Amino acid sequence: MKRTLSRIVVASSLTMACSVVFTANVANAAGLPKPDAAKGEQLYLNGEMSRGVLACVACHGDAGNSTIPANPSLAHQPYEYLVKQLHDFRAKDEKSTPIRRGPDGANTLMTAIAAGMTEDEMRDVAFYLSTQSVDWDKAATASKEDTMERGQKIWRGGLPERGVAACAACHSPDGAGMPGQFPRLAGQHASYIADQLKLFRSGDRANGPMMHDIADRMSDSDISAVADFAAGLR
Repeated sequence: MKRTLSRIVVASSLTMACSVVFTANVANAAGLPKPDAAKGEQLYLNGEMSRGVLACVACHGDAGNSTIPANPSLAHQPYEYLVKQLHDFRAKDEKSTPIRRGPDGANTLMTAIAAGMTEDEMRDVAFYLSTQSVDWDKAATASKEDTMERGQKIWRGGLPERGVAACAACHSPDGAGMPGQFPRLAGQHASYIADQLKLFRSGDRANGPMMHDIADRMSDSDISAVADFAAGLR
């Protein structure tokens, strides 16, 4: 198994370094107030209970390195992507529902948390997380050798016969993602990736039309295979 996994491991230190530089400048480039990583860290560690904002560390782990499969690893995720997700978890007004919801359209815990956060807090905590290093010793990895080939095929080449694009095209060959646009999936929990693809497919997570179209053309076995493969990327 280790030998099989080693074939899909790609060195990503250069990508990570470039992404850090990008993150440091993206706020100014987007015309946003400069985020404060120190304030973001404090919110991440302590929360703000007066407004129902729980400490992020309780679910997402030290410096965003989650060890709980139900909760995503947020370390070194793109700054703009994280800000967008926090916005998408909360409703725009009292008459609408969030465009990012859980199974069967139910609000998630993040709905209440995001609703209590200010714009500055969203930017600060997102910036803090985007500058954190992935702890590869704690990161998830692939565990299903029998679906490795299938997952690799979908990741690298998609499913052309069903109009499913290669995951690598947007999330990069090594799963590092693309700064400001697409999340890192390398080392992410396989079950979490699979759950999100199914939420995209059902429409309960409606903040990515492109991902809905892709997931809608994938079977449960396709999703399971590519999610496990992605978890093993480095």
